[in-house]
Amino acid sequence: MPYRQDYDAQSSKHSEQSTFRFQRVAKVPLGIDDDDSYMDMSDDAVQLKPRQQHWANKMQFVLACIGYSVGLGNVWRFPYMCYKSGGGVFLVPYCIILFICSIPLLFMELSVGQYTGRGPIGALGQLCPLFKGAGLASVVVSFLMSTYYSVIIGYSIYYFFTSFKTEMPWIDCNNRWNTPDCWVPQRKEINASAPDTSRTPSEEFFENKVLQISGGLEYPGMMRWELFACLICAWLMVYFATWKSIKSSAKVRYFTATFPFVLIIILMVRAVTLDGAAEGLRFFFRPKWSELKNANVWINAASQNFNSLGITFGSMISFASYNKYNNNILRDTIAVSAVNMITSLLVGIFAFSTLGNLALEQNTNVRDVIGDGPGMIFVVYPQAMAKMPYAQLWAVMFFFMLLCLGLNSQFAIVEVVVTSIQDGFPRWIKRHLGYHEIVVLFVCVISCLFGMPNIIQGGIYYFQLMDHYAASVTIMFLAFCQMIAIAWFYGTGRLSKNVKQMTGKAPSFYLRSCWLVLGPCLLFAIWVLSLINYREPTYHNGRYTYPDWAYGIGWMFASFSLICIPGYALINFLRTGGDSFWDRIKNTLRPNIYECKICGEHHCEHDYPEQEQYMLAQELATVYRPTTSHLHHLGAKSGYNAMQASSTGPQGSHSEYKYQSKAHAEPPPNTTDEQNGK
Repeated sequence: MPYRQDYDAQSSKHSEQSTFRFQRVAKVPLGIDDDDSYMDMSDDAVQLKPRQQHWANKMQFVLACIGYSVGLGNVWRFPYMCYKSGGGVFLVPYCIILFICSIPLLFMELSVGQYTGRGPIGALGQLCPLFKGAGLASVVVSFLMSTYYSVIIGYSIYYFFTSFKTEMPWIDCNNRWNTPDCWVPQRKEINASAPDTSRTPSEEFFENKVLQISGGLEYPGMMRWELFACLICAWLMVYFATWKSIKSSAKVRYFTATFPFVLIIILMVRAVTLDGAAEGLRFFFRPKWSELKNANVWINAASQNFNSLGITFGSMISFASYNKYNNNILRDTIAVSAVNMITSLLVGIFAFSTLGNLALEQNTNVRDVIGDGPGMIFVVYPQAMAKMPYAQLWAVMFFFMLLCLGLNSQFAIVEVVVTSIQDGFPRWIKRHLGYHEIVVLFVCVISCLFGMPNIIQGGIYYFQLMDHYAASVTIMFLAFCQMIAIAWFYGTGRLSKNVKQMTGKAPSFYLRSCWLVLGPCLLFAIWVLSLINYREPTYHNGRYTYPDWAYGIGWMFASFSLICIPGYALINFLRTGGDSFWDRIKNTLRPNIYECKICGEHHCEHDYPEQEQYMLAQELATVYRPTTSHLHHLGAKSGYNAMQASSTGPQGSHSEYKYQSKAHAEPPPNTTDEQNGK
């Protein structure tokens, strides 16, 4: 054929130097552009290159980490957990776990993500294949959290639009949803005590109007259609902020991660000037030491640490995987940890100052002023807004701030799920879904459907059950497995060497000792203590006790993530070759790190050599360009771009396009627009 003869004639003219240069760069997965991360993460892919980096600048990464850590974990979860755990005593285990476990683990996750350039599943799968299930478990926990974190965003949207009313409905008891137990806090001069069964207007508004709460989980009730509409709005905002991956969500974070700080400081200054604020601050800062023997205090402190910093959920590994190779990890760790801790304290001061004011007006103590349910933020904060001048304006700003914080948290959770799916099933995604936007839509729709039980009339009980078992009970075990996999089996020596290769400075003795001994021991002790002194969750200060079958549902949620670790370890063990049992164990514990065939490094100048790829593409364009008469016949493009050709090999493996200088070299396969990467 004329085309074949023309192709063979041009192919024979190229030098061995061109052949070698093509073979060096042609193993880059083809059909990939800057918008996706479809690197092959399947088990049969032995050597995996880091993904191409996407953060436009340093500020985007820092805002992503701070936006996730200073999100609902601080404003919603921290006061709720602290109040539930007895106030000041909560700060003692919180600080201990922060400095021994959380900060070293955050540094570890950022290091692992930045070095491997992968999400949580791929990163742990490369460092220690036997514990690859720990990465999968993190993604499962993040998915479960996404189903009910979006409900908090839905509540915020509901309150945000309600705040525009001329008179806010949570100020007095003159509404149709109020009960005889509703009691407006009196001025302290009247010295009137609240009845034993009294409830504040904000509490009745939340439970009787917003939730229309039922008698318990066994009474599910009807769907709350107003909340359903708010939930749909929440997921629409999450989708359109994340449909372009970090390229779109990073731009949104410039506002959503900075605006809340200003409002938090203003609200805190106002709260500390309220009457009775000192009593609330004493409850917040003065520990009751006898409560330290309560295992739930330590469990709540550990889960709050990991929730607020975003560790063990895979988000920080995913964020760091888009970093530059030589990024300063220590500086980022210190910045994120400091901002997170300061924000938690500021929010705590604001929340407990307001609780002290409510306790004074109701002539009761801080511990009994409200219930300890997950909706505490929607009971305390509206009451605080009502006491400020221009209360309507502050209410609108506060719930808009809460909406921003919720979106920050949800962005990170959705991104880690989407990134992990793309890393784990790249071929299936490209074949059946094709575009990143479709993957994000698929995740958002599934998460929204799983969140529906939270917005029925008995949904708040289901919400608390999910939060306790999916995000509290399992977190410490996941953190323990992650530390063991990286620090013990991969080795602190290897990890320190990797950090030194990236930043030029090895981790300190403090970090290495926390990785190796202090952190795992403390986490294991808390986990054992939690099993020995386990106490089932209750609602509203113990006034409602869940039925026994509800605890079974809770442990089912916990098992979804916990079973991933032994399950995936067994799968890897069976797939790994070896003559004996111990040989297989050794093989599954052996790191599977990509090494460059030229220099032997993980990251080097040979990874995605842009200049060389450009020169090669220009050179190949002259080699593989058919004659003009055959272009229209074959439907081929005028040039061949090595970085945009689609290469779907058999059994999901990447094809290597090697230049053949022999006279009988095969012509390149015809590629259509549908096969080419976007």
